[in-house]
Parts: sequence; C-alpha cells; structure tokens
Amino acid sequence: MSDARTDIYATRAAQIFPRLSDDDIARLCRFGEPRSYRAGEYIVRTGETGPGLMLIMSGQVEVTRSEGGERKQIVVHERGNFMGELAQLSGRPYLVDEQALTDVEAVAIAPDRLRALLIAEADLGERMMRALILRRVGLIEAGAGPIIVGDEANADVLRLVNFLRRNGHPYQQLNPGEDSCAQTLVERFNVSEDELPIVLCPSGQLLRNPTESQLGRCVGLVGPVDGNKLYDVVVIGAGPAGLATSVYAASEGLSVLAVDCRSFGGQAGASARIENYLGFPTGISGMALMGRAFSQAQKFGVEVLIPDEAVKLECGNDPCHLQLATGERARARAVVIATGARYRRLGVAGLEEFEGTSVHYWASPLEADLCADQDVALVGGGNSAGQATVFLASRARRVTLIARRPLEETMSQYLIERISAQPNIDVVIGCEISALEGANGVLDSVAWRDRGSGSVTERPVRYLFSFIGAEPNTDWLEASGLKLDARKFVLTGEDVADNRLPLETSRSGVFAVGDVRACSVKRVAAAVGDGAQVVASIHAYLAKQREQEAQEAPIRVTVPA
Repeated sequence: MSDARTDIYATRAAQIFPRLSDDDIARLCRFGEPRSYRAGEYIVRTGETGPGLMLIMSGQVEVTRSEGGERKQIVVHERGNFMGELAQLSGRPYLVDEQALTDVEAVAIAPDRLRALLIAEADLGERMMRALILRRVGLIEAGAGPIIVGDEANADVLRLVNFLRRNGHPYQQLNPGEDSCAQTLVERFNVSEDELPIVLCPSGQLLRNPTESQLGRCVGLVGPVDGNKLYDVVVIGAGPAGLATSVYAASEGLSVLAVDCRSFGGQAGASARIENYLGFPTGISGMALMGRAFSQAQKFGVEVLIPDEAVKLECGNDPCHLQLATGERARARAVVIATGARYRRLGVAGLEEFEGTSVHYWASPLEADLCADQDVALVGGGNSAGQATVFLASRARRVTLIARRPLEETMSQYLIERISAQPNIDVVIGCEISALEGANGVLDSVAWRDRGSGSVTERPVRYLFSFIGAEPNTDWLEASGLKLDARKFVLTGEDVADNRLPLETSRSGVFAVGDVRACSVKRVAAAVGDGAQVVASIHAYLAKQREQEAQEAPIRVTVPA
C-alpha cells in the first residue's frame, strides 16, 4: 500500500476496494457497456466527467490523486474491482486520475444504470454503495479536490471551507504565509491581498474569492437545468424535510428535482450531535445523518441543484415554473416548499464587522478547531444551543452560555444535565447581548445586560456563537400568492381551506413541509415525518390531475368508410 493512504484506507480496505466474484461480475455486466483501453491511456482525469462506474474485466488500472504537485497512488484495480465513488451516482466530475497500466477490458456503467443496479441487486448494491461512500470519506481525509489558498482565519476562507464541508466535498486549504506551494500560486497568478482567497479547481480553473455558486459550478457540484423536462415534483430546500420528501418520492417512482441555495442538511446539518433522534441511541452528528439522507436521494435518482437559489414560483393551470437566480427555469407538476428558516441575527451594533470571523451561526469541527483553548460565548436556549455548547466545551477553554429564559423552559433535560456536568461551562440566565468590542473582525470582548436589573457584564471573549432561533425563509414567495400567517410561515391544509390535501398550501399542487410550515414542530424527526407524509398527498394530487386530463381529452370517433 502507498504511503498516501489515509487511516480509513488502511483499516477498511476490504470494504473500500472489494473484489467481486465471477457471479457478481456477470450480474453487473447486464447494466453496462464494454470498453477497451490501451496501456498508458487515461480512462479519466481529475475534473473530467467520465463514463461512470467502471468494472475491470482484465488488466490493471492505477488510481492516483494530486498532493503538493505530485501524484500519490491510492490503489491499483484489477479484475473484479470497480472504479468510482459517490460522484458517479450523479455523473459529476472525477476527483482522481485513472490510468491503464496494461491493456484493459472494462464495463462502463452510466449513472442512471448504476442507480438501477443499486436498487435491483440489493445485496450487491449494498456492498457497492458502502464502498462508494467510504471512498468519498477517504478522499475527504486525504484532502483531494479544489485547493483553497488563504489564511484559515479569513472570513471568506471559512465561508468556502464550510460550503464544501457541508456538501461533503473534499478540499485542501493552504495558508500562503506558512506553505511555500501556496505562496508560489499567489505569486504565479499575481494575486493581490483583496483577491484572496483563491481556489484552484480540479479542472485547472482559478477563481479569485468566488461565491459559493461559482465554486459549486467550478467543482461540478451543479450543472445546467433542462428547461424542457417536466418533473413530477420539484423540492425547494434540502434540509431534513426536503431530503425526506426527495427520498420517499423518488423511491416511489416520481421524477424529482431538489434545489438548495447553499448545502444539503439545513440547520440540522450544523448540529454537532443529535441524541434524541429515533434509532440512534448513541447519537449522530447532523452532518452524518444528513449525509446519509443525501446519498439515499442520489441512489434513488433525485436530480440535485446545490447551490442554486429559487427566486420566484409561478403556478397556474399549467405546470408550475420555478425561476432560479441563474435565470434558468424548472418545470414541475407539483412543488414542495421546504426552505426552512434562516438564522436570526443579534440586534447589536457593529455585528457585521465580526460575522464570519468571530461571530458564527453554527458550530462545526472547523469552528471548534478555531476555538481551541479560547474563551467563547454562546447565546440561545434551545436544543441547538445546548448541543453546540457541549460540543464547543470539549475544545474551548471556557464557554459562557447566555439565555433569556431558564433552560428548563426551552431545552431538553438530557442537554441541561450534560451542561451542568461540564466544569468549563458557565450558564447566565435572564440576559441578552448588548455590545461587541474588537477591531478588524477580531472580537476582544462581549457585554451582556441583565433584562431585570439592567446591569451590564463584560468578559473577554474571542468567539461568539448565536443560536437565538430562526425566521421563515419565505420572502421570495411574496409574488406567489401563497397564504402566510402573521409570522410569515406558510399555511397549509385545513388552515387554508376544507378541501385542501394534508400539507397543501393555498395554491393547488404546491405543498409546504418542515420548519417553513405554520404550526410545525421544529424538530428533525417532525421534518422527516412531514417529508414522508407529503408524498402521499402528492400522489393524490397527481392522480386527480390525470383523471381531470382524461375527462378533458377530446373523444375520437371512428366513422366507417
């Protein structure tokens, strides 16, 4: 084995690179087409969209990745091995190079046929799906993918790194002040300080402080929309409710397009640890739970547009039209709004100066690394705040939790007990943040005011985390005609009219699920339940539409000659 292997390659090699039997090979060949390659020929290069998953029939293929300008071997595939990882489920670009060492005979299995294989061949598909997922984990550990050049404390570096991490995409991050290769890139492309960070994509394209959308398109996370295709359902939002809708709808044969402006997982994806979700007695991180759901969606053939933002919804008698920020449009028979909520911001002067560098709205391992041995504060009293507090306390020197109300009124008991058991957590009740002090995006101290007495306390704090709740993400729906409640959550079902289907909005064929729905329970399990339930309503709506179309179809009468 090469020294480029990470721990997961060393410990789980048999699962990551299984050798299939002749019987397995025969079953797989039904789904692909034969291909031949000569010795020395590249089957695919990093950044290219290849022919799909490749089953090796004979010969040897070397798989390598780039590291510091050098090629590092990952594995050599032989007969019975297959090449590919999660990107091949959706036809996205390869993250590695694959070169024939000898003459090679292979079978190429295109993404749509690969998804059919995973479903039709349950036992074999399970082994293959596990391998595809573990290979992606290995690439993430190894740091394959785009190279982000910039100081790790830079707000835009944090923004881009979080974007890729939340989308489960490998990357490398290099600091030009510490890494000679990074400094060489900066000098070679004449990059000024205000153009940092730069991103070198696997295709070779260089981006200067890109948006998430630009980066997503450069690494192949999202492609163009087929405006002529009519989907059964478009799901707007890829949090727990949106992913559940996508998985259940696609698994039942509906064509599904899922759209999200940032990443899959929503706010749940930012949870350090979820311990009250049914079936996970030891807990699971929000990213791991949502990552599994996203892989399920890809397995069942859900088409995904991330990042791509929905800006306008038009629904009438004809199919609904969803307009995207790119100017593209998607057409669907039914639409599910699962846009969730956006983080509520603190009403404190100077907040913008510290956002992204010292003030954060989620607590991922990236933020935890920044907080190592630092004094931090966290404001909020819900379960998300409790989970983040416990998580950060494992790395930070001291965490001060600031809440308006007693935790017993807003937080699960198991989290309260865990917080009280941590010696480096201080809990402040009945207070709110009143001032932030610092300069150049670096926070020096935080002040909070007692809501009863008015007294102010100031403490040195390097990082502040805000978990003060969220507001419905419905501003973009203002022109759609959907009925909202006084707080701008979407009204559904009997709250709209007696003849409405469960979870259907005031517009026929448009549904709302999860946190964006009025009167919904703001829990991951409740959002997933909405996603499962709404599929039954979609089937009922589509059946009614087909019946109506049949009744309106002209009757053809054949007249004898």
